[in-house]
Amino acid sequence: MADFNRNRQFSIQVFFLLATLLLVGKALDLQVIKNPNKEETESTGIGKYTVYPARGLVFDRNEKLLVNNNPMYDLMVVYNQIDPQMDTTAFCDLLGIDKAYFNKALQKNWRSRRFSKSVPFTFLSKITAATAAKFQERLYAFPGFILQLRNARGYPDSLAAHVLGYIREVNNKEVKLDEYVIGDYIGASGLELAYEDSLRGDKGIRYYLKDNLGREAGSYKNGKLDDPPEAGRDLITTLDKDLQQYGELLMQNKVGSIVAIEPKTGDILTMVSAPTYNPQDLVIGEARNRAYIQLDTNPYKPFLDRSIMAQYPPGSLFKPIVALIALQDSLLQADRTILCAGAYYLNGERLTGCHSHPTCTNVSTAIQHSCNTYFVTLFREIIDQRSITEPQYGLDRFNSYLTKWGFGSPLGIDFPNEKGGNYPTSAYFDELFDQQQKGQKWRSAWIRSLGIGQGELLSTNLQLANQAAILANRGWYITPHLVKKIRDEAGNVNQQQRFLERKSVGIDARHFDPVVQGMSQVTYGTAPLAHIPDITLAGKTGTAENNQRTGKDHSIFFAFAPVDDPKIAIAVYVENGGWGGSYAAPIASLIIEHYLRDGEISDSRKWIEDRMLKANLLMDP
Repeated sequence: MADFNRNRQFSIQVFFLLATLLLVGKALDLQVIKNPNKEETESTGIGKYTVYPARGLVFDRNEKLLVNNNPMYDLMVVYNQIDPQMDTTAFCDLLGIDKAYFNKALQKNWRSRRFSKSVPFTFLSKITAATAAKFQERLYAFPGFILQLRNARGYPDSLAAHVLGYIREVNNKEVKLDEYVIGDYIGASGLELAYEDSLRGDKGIRYYLKDNLGREAGSYKNGKLDDPPEAGRDLITTLDKDLQQYGELLMQNKVGSIVAIEPKTGDILTMVSAPTYNPQDLVIGEARNRAYIQLDTNPYKPFLDRSIMAQYPPGSLFKPIVALIALQDSLLQADRTILCAGAYYLNGERLTGCHSHPTCTNVSTAIQHSCNTYFVTLFREIIDQRSITEPQYGLDRFNSYLTKWGFGSPLGIDFPNEKGGNYPTSAYFDELFDQQQKGQKWRSAWIRSLGIGQGELLSTNLQLANQAAILANRGWYITPHLVKKIRDEAGNVNQQQRFLERKSVGIDARHFDPVVQGMSQVTYGTAPLAHIPDITLAGKTGTAENNQRTGKDHSIFFAFAPVDDPKIAIAVYVENGGWGGSYAAPIASLIIEHYLRDGEISDSRKWIEDRMLKANLLMDP
């Protein structure tokens, strides 16, 4: 019995020994001889990189490139993985930096949410492909540093800085959003900001194996778990690249704006703010900070987008609107004569001056010669239509039309920071006169300057261009916009449906005929330099008072052409340009001719073009 037990115990021991040897052999075979993931067993962890998408491109209406991407590299660093014994001299030589920059770039406020010692942050940006290639060969010697492909914006023709905008790194507030992390880029202004969600694309992820020093040791699972980035969508804008370039040339050494619109669609053909700057100067990099400071401290304020942010008195450009409101409310017959003796008089007192011109026997000639007396008279009759003692009713009704024309609030352009201008209300005057005149009631005569586009009335140049489009369309407009289509990486196009609705201004189309006729005669009145051979233009000059008490008054002009089939409506505002016919009108007519004749200017008008190109109206700041 004892022998049996001994044999049984021996058999059991042999069984377990053989089983153990079999398991060890199998493990050796799997882990060493046939291990498909040998890299993983030799690594100490898995890391991941963010793979940034290409930002969407920007094109003009004819698909000419306005903004592209230039492949560059950012050198990222994880602070707590840096080898304190690394060769900093060789490191700096490879990157073309000095040790002062090296030390400064690593000095961060670690208490800030913006930086963490265990999260990569940008050490050096905009590294060229050639420098990155040299550095990559020695990357093993610099643990903690990571080269990351990024795309810097490029501007093939350095145009439309205000419209296109620029990008920057996200700030602390934006980092708190789910979409952004430290080091991400975001649209900061212009279309880059307005269409950030479309342009930025979706980031991807690449997983990698790390060795015991935290360095990359290879791809994880051959990239099977990687999530590739999705490129941003392209913008097909409404801009005409050639027209934008020409407009910026004409506005060199001037302060002001040009806005041109295709009346039937609301497409903005050109939007120029002067002075402008080279958008290439604000590409992300070390030089950008210096350029930004110089632009920000420039006394001519090149960052101010005068097309949508500057608010000006519309001056005499307001007169056609006054006429149309009077016609619609049956307060004016188109053939009415109003005498002008060189000024508007009330009870024998000269209140508002006017210039010498023939007697205006109808509303058309009044617009042609821009008669102040005619339109002050009309404005007062509109305000006093119920009673001379009840101007509130007339002004409120007048303002109801202005709202429909787009005065007093932003038009809703697909663009940030649009201002709305201003028109004064009856409540405003009630309070103003109660405070300043000790309870005395106000009357139409005291606000008569509104009838000629002065006083508290303010408008952006975009609004003026849109009003020209309304006149071209005889009573309606589509909200002005800068982007026609959005196209994804697969070529699928999304039409901007929100910019298709027609908006009526509440004035019958028949009332526009005498007004447009008067505007068509402007080249034989206040704007002879705007005459274009074989192209009928309808326009209106304006001269706005310069309240700064320095320099000349402001030169203004809006127009559309051709009169019978309008393809372009435009407003030009030139600060310190003097009379409307001196600079704004010829510049507008050159833009119109350039657009309608595919870049050609009549030989008989070359001297006007030369004069506008050479004119320097910059005042000593």
